[in-house]
Amino acid sequence: MAETSETRYRVGGMDCAACATKIDTAVRRVAGVADVSVSVVAGTMTVRHDGSSDLKAIEKKVTGLGYSVSPFTGGAASVPERGSHHHDHDHAGHDHDHASHDHAGHDHDHEGHGHDHAYGEKEIEGLHGHDHTPMTGPWWQSKKGRLTIFSGVALVAAYAVGHLVPAIASYAFIVAMLVGLVPIARRAVMAALSGTPFSIEMLMTIAAVGAVIINAGEEAATVVFLFLVGELLEGVAAGKARESIQSLTALVPKTALLEDNGQMREVPAESLAVGAIIMVRPGDRISADGVIVSGESAVDEAPVTGESTPVRKGVDAVVYAGTVNGDAVLRVRVTAAAADNTIARVVKLVEEAQESKAPTERFIDRFSGYYTPGVVVVAALVAVVSPLFFGGSWNEWIYKGLAILLIGCPCALVISTPAAIAASLSAGARRGLLMKGGAVLETLGKVTMVAFDKTGTLTEGKPRVTDIVSFGLSEAQLLSRAAVLEQGSSHPLALAILNRAKADGVPVPPAFELEAVPGKGVSGKVGGETLDLLSPSAARERGALDGEQESRITAFNDEGKSVSVLLVNGAAAGLIAMRDEPREDSGAGLSALKSAGVKAMMLTGDNKRTAAAVAGMLGIDWRGEMMPEDKQRVVGELKREGFVVAKVGDGINDAPALAAADIGIAMGGGTDVALETADAAVLHGRVGDVARMIALSKRTMRNILENITIALGLKAVFLVTTIAGITGLWPAILADTGATVLVTINALRLLRVKA
Repeated sequence: MAETSETRYRVGGMDCAACATKIDTAVRRVAGVADVSVSVVAGTMTVRHDGSSDLKAIEKKVTGLGYSVSPFTGGAASVPERGSHHHDHDHAGHDHDHASHDHAGHDHDHEGHGHDHAYGEKEIEGLHGHDHTPMTGPWWQSKKGRLTIFSGVALVAAYAVGHLVPAIASYAFIVAMLVGLVPIARRAVMAALSGTPFSIEMLMTIAAVGAVIINAGEEAATVVFLFLVGELLEGVAAGKARESIQSLTALVPKTALLEDNGQMREVPAESLAVGAIIMVRPGDRISADGVIVSGESAVDEAPVTGESTPVRKGVDAVVYAGTVNGDAVLRVRVTAAAADNTIARVVKLVEEAQESKAPTERFIDRFSGYYTPGVVVVAALVAVVSPLFFGGSWNEWIYKGLAILLIGCPCALVISTPAAIAASLSAGARRGLLMKGGAVLETLGKVTMVAFDKTGTLTEGKPRVTDIVSFGLSEAQLLSRAAVLEQGSSHPLALAILNRAKADGVPVPPAFELEAVPGKGVSGKVGGETLDLLSPSAARERGALDGEQESRITAFNDEGKSVSVLLVNGAAAGLIAMRDEPREDSGAGLSALKSAGVKAMMLTGDNKRTAAAVAGMLGIDWRGEMMPEDKQRVVGELKREGFVVAKVGDGINDAPALAAADIGIAMGGGTDVALETADAAVLHGRVGDVARMIALSKRTMRNILENITIALGLKAVFLVTTIAGITGLWPAILADTGATVLVTINALRLLRVKA
C-alpha cells in the first residue's frame, strides 16, 4: 500500500528527552518508517510508515533499548486520527516475550503507568540509564527504586567487607559497582547499536570502567549508586508532570446510568453510543458530552472550564463529560463517544502538542548533537595532554578526564525546553487554554497585535435589550405587550425581548391572531387591543411617529442599537432598543493586553455605526463592514507592517484570517471550537484568556532560559573545579543529576499557574 499509515504506541519508562531521542533514532532506521514522533510527557510514540515495515521489528527495537511498548488500545487519549490505520488488532494479547527471554527472572510488571495494559508487559529490569518510569505508588516498589536500594546495599556491604578484610576491599567495590552498572552498560550497547553512541549510559560506563582501571573502584561504585539515586529523583519529577494531564482524564466517570426500555442499568462510560439516553443524578459527574433532554439543574463546570459559579442548564443545553450535576435529575442524550468527548480531545491535543517540537527545542537537540561528542573529545584531551607533554601523573589526569565525561551528560540541557513546554501546555489545558504544540507556545509570547472578531468574541453574540422608552404606558406594560407578540419566535431580537421580560418577571399572556409581516414586524390582538411591533421604517409608513420619537430613534441608531416600535391601536406606545453588548470581561481583557504592551484591533462584518459604538465602549481600533477575505487581507497588511499577529475569532467566517495570522486563536465552547484551522483555542471564550495565554508563553520562555542557564552554568563551574583538581567523580555526577533535577523542578513551577 502506497498510503502512509499511522500506528500509535504507549511507551513505558522514558522521561528525559535523551530517551525520546534514542527511541526516535532507533525507530527511524527501521525500513519503511517515514516519520516518528515521541512524547516523553505523554508516554507515547506515533510512527508513520508505508505499510511495508515490520511492526514487530519496531517493537523489538524499542524493547531492546529497555522500554516497554504496547500498541495503543483504549485509554484516555487514544483517539484514532482520521484516515489513519490503527494496527492495534494485530497485536492484541501479544506478549512481549522478546523483551524478557534473555533476562529471566526479571518478569516484573512495570509500575507507574498511568495506564493499565490488557496484557502482561515485561520490561527489562532497571534497564536504561535514564530509566524513568513515572512513579505511582511508593518509589521503593518501582523497579528503579529496587535497583537503587540493591546497589546501595551492595555499596554498604563492600565498605563493611573492605574494613574487615582490607585485602579484598577493591574487589568488593568492583562487585558493588557491577550491581548497578550491568543494566546501564547493557543499555549503552543497545543504544550505540541503534545509532546513539554518546548516550549518558555510555559515558557512565566508560567513566566507571576507567575508574576501576586507575584503581578508584570505591569511587566508581559510589558514582554508580549516586547516578541511580539521581535517576530515581528524575523519575519522581517526571511522573509529577505526567500526572497533571492524566488528572484531566480522571475527571470523566467510569460508569454511566443508561436508560434501556424504561429500565436504568449501569454500564461502562466507554460503551455509550451516540444518541443513547443517560440519567444523571444530583451530585453525580456527567459521564459523556451531550444535550439535556429533560430536567433543569445547576451544572458545576469548574473541572472542565475553570468557571467557579455553576451554570443553570435546561432542556437543549449542552453539557460536558466531567462536569458535576447540581440539584436535580437530568436526562442527557449522548452526542460524542468517550474517545471524542471534550476532555479526551483536550488531552489528545496536549499529547500531540507535546510530540511536536518547539524551535528552541530543535536548536538544543542539534546543539547537544555536537555538544556531547565535543565533551568526549575534551575529556580525552584532559586525560592525555598533561601526562604526555607536561609529565603529569596518568592516574590523576585520567581521573579528571573521567569526571569531565560525567559532567558532559547533556540530559539537563536536553530536558530544559520540553519539560517547561509540557508543564505549560498542561497548565494551560487545565484552564481551558489549548495550544497545539511548542512552536505555538513560543510564538504567542512574541505577539504584538491581536485582531479580534466582534460578534461572539468581544460581544455576547446575541442582542440584549438596552433601553425601553414608553410613551404613556409603564415600562412593564410595554415590555409585556411586546413579549406577547414575540412569543414563539426564534429571531435574535425576539429572544432579546423575551429574555428581558423573563428577567423582569413580566407576565406574558397568550395572544390571538398573531401574524408576522416579513421584514416589517409582528401584529396581533390581546385583550381587545390591536398591537403591532414594527421596524422604525414600517412604523413610519403608517405615519405613527412624531418628530421627537424620530430623533430618539436616530440617537439609538447612532449608538449602534436596533429599535422596535410598539403600536397600540395604531398609535406609538413606546420604543425598545437592543444591541449585541460587549462581554462582561471584554474591557478587562483588552486592558490586560494593553498593559502587556500588546495592541488590539476589532475586525467586524457589522455596519460601521455599530462597530464604532462597540469599539468606542471598549476603547479599541476598529474596521467595519468586512467580508472574511477582507479580514484575511488586513491580517496580511498588519504582518507586513512588522506586527506579529494573533487573530481571535469564533470560527466559521474567521477561518481564512485565522489561517493567515501568525497565531490563530479560536474562541468558544468545547465542541464547536474551530480547532482545525486554529493554532490555539480559548475554551471558555473569555477575552482575558488571550492575555493569559500570552503571559503563559512569556513565563515559559523565561523558564526555558533559566533552565538552560542552570544546566550550562553548573557544568561550566564543575568543569573548572575538576580541571583545577578541587572536585572529583562524585561531585561530577551530582552536577549532572543535580542540574537535571533542578531544571525539572523549575519547569514544574509552571504547573502552578495563577488562576
